[in-house]
Amino acid sequence: MTAVSVSTPTYPSSDGEPVAETFVHLYAMLITLEVLRQYLAGQQATVLGNQFLYYAQGYPKLRVAPDVMVIFEIEPGGRDNYKIWEEGQAPAVIFEMTSKGTQEQDQSFKKTLYAQLEVQEYWLFDPKGEWIVEKLRGYHLQGEDYIPLTDSISHQLNPRLVVEGNLIGFYRLDTGEKLLIPDELAQALQQEQQRVAELEAQLARYREQFGDLIE
Repeated sequence: MTAVSVSTPTYPSSDGEPVAETFVHLYAMLITLEVLRQYLAGQQATVLGNQFLYYAQGYPKLRVAPDVMVIFEIEPGGRDNYKIWEEGQAPAVIFEMTSKGTQEQDQSFKKTLYAQLEVQEYWLFDPKGEWIVEKLRGYHLQGEDYIPLTDSISHQLNPRLVVEGNLIGFYRLDTGEKLLIPDELAQALQQEQQRVAELEAQLARYREQFGDLIE
């Protein structure tokens, strides 16, 4: 009897297409990715950006690449791609940086697919305001369909979401503090270093005038 070889499907991690439609969309995606990555650091969760999400084992053509997706209860860290059947968890939250060119797909195919995959929250951010006047719309899965979120709060992630120009601002519900983007973190660090330097200089002046306060 002749053995029949069965080839194992391959699941590519790239298709050679551009990461985002414009720089504005790319920047919004990268900032959202990094802010959420820092926010969830130390938790059993990961945040992935523009990576293939495979949802049907054995069918590598059935895939989608969410701009940003958050998955809970899995090992932290990056992946080249994400296979739901291997990880055992579907994304809990997905963000799409939408535009007039992707509007139809974002509102129809992706919205239907994410509901079928039981993605609990789906956010559409239109940084250029091309078709979403308020720029940001959130949906929460109820049963098999999405219903609009009216409070701009991610009930999966907990922060309140605010449109800030071409970016999404994330604010803690418990303290009201903003989750800083990398530029703001660098600025805050610089200010803190300057404050420490000023305190050290002040302490040096006190020591010069009064000597060591603690012997």
